[in-house]
Amino acid sequence: MVLDKLANASRYTSMHPLFEQAFRFLQESDLMALPIGQRAIVGRDLFAIISEGKGIPEQDAKLEVHRKYIDIQYVISGTDHMGWKDLAQCSPPNDPYTEERDAAFFPDKTSNWFDVPAGSFTIFYPDDAHAAMATEDTVRKVVLKIAVG
Repeated sequence: MVLDKLANASRYTSMHPLFEQAFRFLQESDLMALPIGQRAIVGRDLFAIISEGKGIPEQDAKLEVHRKYIDIQYVISGTDHMGWKDLAQCSPPNDPYTEERDAAFFPDKTSNWFDVPAGSFTIFYPDDAHAAMATEDTVRKVVLKIAVG
């Protein structure tokens, strides 16, 4: 898991062949003007999901993992309150993985909470169980989905 500011994105471009293109999308797009929904960047290998909405209470946040995609979650406005837990420390999922949604959900709660303010991003790999939008803020964000392999 990574938490950093977009200004430092160049530190991470060597971590995956599509990260440079992903960060370039964040740096060069007018993210406030993009419509809510999915936007292809490199077909199904790299795409963006733009969303905006009010968060949920921390106790209602669900830990999730993905197998096919790495998430880069970039906060455009507001502050997203996120949680993290090592997948190896999680109980068996209470909502098992399905390929269609590329997600499994866990009953675990985490004590590892942190704020992601506007201008910052997280990177979650398939072994990073994460919970997002545990905030009272209205948050506009982009989740970049990058194919693992």
